[in-house]
Amino acid sequence: MTDFRSLGVSEAVSNGLAVRGIESPFQIQALVIPEALNGGDILAKSPTGSGKTLAFAIPIVERLNTDDRPAALVLVPTRELCSQVTEEFGLIAGDRVKVASVYGGVPLKAQADEAKKAHVIVATPGRLQDLVDRKLISLSSVKVLVLDEADRMLDMGFKPQVDRLLRALSDDRQTMFFSATLDGEVGELARRYTHFPARFEGELPSERRSGEIDHRFVAVTPENKVSTLIDLLKHEETGLALVFVRTKAGADRLVEKLLRHDVDAAAIHGDKGQAQREKALERFDNGKVKTLVATDVAARGLDVDDITHVINFDPPEEPDVYTHRVGRTGRAGRGGVGITLVLPDQQADVSRVARLQGHVEKFQETGMQVAKPRVVYTSRRRGGRSKW
Repeated sequence: MTDFRSLGVSEAVSNGLAVRGIESPFQIQALVIPEALNGGDILAKSPTGSGKTLAFAIPIVERLNTDDRPAALVLVPTRELCSQVTEEFGLIAGDRVKVASVYGGVPLKAQADEAKKAHVIVATPGRLQDLVDRKLISLSSVKVLVLDEADRMLDMGFKPQVDRLLRALSDDRQTMFFSATLDGEVGELARRYTHFPARFEGELPSERRSGEIDHRFVAVTPENKVSTLIDLLKHEETGLALVFVRTKAGADRLVEKLLRHDVDAAAIHGDKGQAQREKALERFDNGKVKTLVATDVAARGLDVDDITHVINFDPPEEPDVYTHRVGRTGRAGRGGVGITLVLPDQQADVSRVARLQGHVEKFQETGMQVAKPRVVYTSRRRGGRSKW
């Protein structure tokens, strides 16, 4: 069995991992770590949950020149992922390496002061560009760059900031891309900013693959959409339910309506302050709030094993978004339920998403009687490679 020492990882770091119960690398870690330790550029196609954070964090800690501040930069799409990656670095490096998080929703000056002292900066592109533009921090000493969930970053509209930040860095650096896809804009970006990269593709570890997920599509009218959701939350055997909406204002309005009907709920979206978001996630994670209403900011970076239901109150417009949303349930081999509420004028779009995801042989587009809510299609499909 491969262990971290055989990949070239130092005894100190390997022992630190072992204390946490991590003794054998996941597939993407075994593939990436040796090349990353040699300083080569890397393109890694890897899904959320595959263990990719350690795949880049371990080589950064091993190769870090502590005289450089910052020596490494990790760009991520969301605040939640930023916090998770920062915590992971801390568990590997301890006090030897200082890591700073840079994201919106907190005071600029205090964040800049922390970033100036850090060996590793983990940042969302928008806030980091703001600090650079204000000349509050410099990235001239960065020798390692990581783009984590690069596809999601571009989907969220960060391409201009990413381009500016990458152009501002020294060419004499190591660059690593981690993404669920390396096609399209991600592939183009990678071609521009990497040199003879090694390419790797990893799968989810078997213990992290999704269990069987029940995919349901429910026809509703505008008038009974909220009441249908309330009925589902009250009468389904739900543990934790994650409800996706399209807009920030819509998330807040929906929470208000749920609370009026005795459904304990909280909202998370980009206009919430970091402290508010962390509090909502903590209450959701420990079960004090059973329903979390979110925009797609929570589609990635949210890692809660006990989510039994994902409900698309507003259907996603793209197949990949459907995958990432519903992928929040069925974690760690458990089963889960994905429910999509479908208005009459959304039937064609949802049909396309369902077909492309392989959940529906033929979505019923005609004859949908929506005088009362009804399930128009239910599909059971096991997760794992096909899911991701």
